[in-house]
Amino acid sequence: MTRTKNGLTMRRWLSVALPAAAMIVLLALALFAWKQPLPLAQFWQRDATWQAMQSRGSWRVGLDPSFPPFEMLDDSGAVVGYDRELAHNLAADWGVDVEIVTIGFDSLLDALRAAKIDAIVSAYPYDERLTRDVAFSQAYFDAGLRLAVRQGSTIQGTDDLAGRRVAVEWGSEGDMIGRQLQRDGLALELVPFETPQDAVAALVNGSEVDALLVDNVTLRTQQAGGTPLLGVGPHLTSNPYVIVLPRRATELLQRTDAGLAALRSGGVLEQLELRWLGR
Repeated sequence: MTRTKNGLTMRRWLSVALPAAAMIVLLALALFAWKQPLPLAQFWQRDATWQAMQSRGSWRVGLDPSFPPFEMLDDSGAVVGYDRELAHNLAADWGVDVEIVTIGFDSLLDALRAAKIDAIVSAYPYDERLTRDVAFSQAYFDAGLRLAVRQGSTIQGTDDLAGRRVAVEWGSEGDMIGRQLQRDGLALELVPFETPQDAVAALVNGSEVDALLVDNVTLRTQQAGGTPLLGVGPHLTSNPYVIVLPRRATELLQRTDAGLAALRSGGVLEQLELRWLGR
């Protein structure tokens, strides 16, 4: 009797204790997953954005068509540019269409948060301050600061700027980095201009300046237009353009990163740059 009674007592205890222990474990795991950055949280939640895309058969891409050559309107009013082609290349691999939604740049994040679009593909710079609110893809273009010179110049990098006159746009990042180089002891003279185009013209059309500190987009678009400029040395700053996604769109993020990596390794990103930005 004693053995049977003890066995019954043990079974009764287990019938109460095991569910309680299981609940504690589940609560602990839920708390752990909640505190973890994505993609661990995807264990608990499916990617609603990706599921909606599959059901709808389209990827709703928000962009502001006022930043050529990445996004702009052609003569017929259709959206064209680097980012449009990038989006179509990614979506083709996923088997969905691209639905372009034109939105002012300052309203893109609000549209994403309100689920009016599935992603932002609009030359959007990476911003670490937003990583708690949205997810960022890997970079597909770096718009950071470059040192540019005339063709045939002997300047190969910032170390060669001592005693040189360097064009910058007033108040730009180039202006800031130029002043930093001066504070670091490099004896260069900064020559400020109202616009980057004025700075480019001063370098190309005369002997007023010897070099130019300019963002990579301006440099590449000037080169695409036939301006005889050369970018020398590495990027002086980094300003990566990324695709912005809802924070919980974990599957879409993984597929976007994989797609960008495939486009890079396959030479497609290079082809897009040559098409829209020149050499």
